Amino acid sequence: MPETYSTPSTHSSSASAASLAERIRAVGARATPARIRVLELLSVAPRPLSHHDVESALGAGSLDRVTLYRVLDWLVESGLAVKGADERRVWRFSLASGGTHGSHAHFHCEGCGRVFCLDMPAPSPPSLPGGFTLLRAALDLSGRCAQCNGVSA
Repeated sequence: MPETYSTPSTHSSSASAASLAERIRAVGARATPARIRVLELLSVAPRPLSHHDVESALGAGSLDRVTLYRVLDWLVESGLAVKGADERRVWRFSLASGGTHGSHAHFHCEGCGRVFCLDMPAPSPPSLPGGFTLLRAALDLSGRCAQCNGVSA
């Protein structure tokens, strides 16, 4: 049975919503209600969420599916969220901790599904043949985190 997530109450989250709106504006974009709500949900989720998880948490009819897909893709493209496939190849989204997410490696825990930013630069991409243009490169490692291995960090 999938876990359920809810966005924080309006009163307790006004400050966080304002800071999330500022993060959106900092990348040169409009802080739309849909972007703020999805980013807020990702900020409180204990693990990466699938499109279905986000849709369920926001409530039926809250955002249409196409808009939600566009918001999630935009958050990833802008560096505000991270997208990764789980062991079943379902795309899951989590809040980016800040900075540019293409500039370092990520570790995906196959036990709990969390994504960890590693304190190491991503390797340089290989040389490409003439006429090719690199749009993005990523180094994603997978395994089990310390918590899932029962080791205190």
